[in-house]
Amino acid sequence: MASSIKIRSQRLAQVTEIKVLIKHPMENGRNRDPLTGELIPAHFIQELTLELNGKAVISAELGGSMSKDPFFSFRLKNVRAGDRLVVSWRDNQGFDDHVEHAIEEEV
Repeated sequence: MASSIKIRSQRLAQVTEIKVLIKHPMENGRNRDPLTGELIPAHFIQELTLELNGKAVISAELGGSMSKDPFFSFRLKNVRAGDRLVVSWRDNQGFDDHVEHAIEEEV
């Protein structure tokens, strides 16, 4: 099964820009199904974590007010080519996913 997470990184002069796109419905629990009129159950990412070489560098608690398929952009200092970045999430229904990304040489 393909991961729900896509990562792109770009090394700049002093920082590395990390872009993360997560495919997720991000339902807040207040929307109604247009066919049945019933409420769609809440289904959203609660925790987002970025680890660099096994050490957590970003940990965020998220809520249901984010848009579907959320996009994040971060800038990290002191990242070298070959460093391993792991992005993971867990949602309110117990689902989770993670993906590992190798930082590439500066272009």
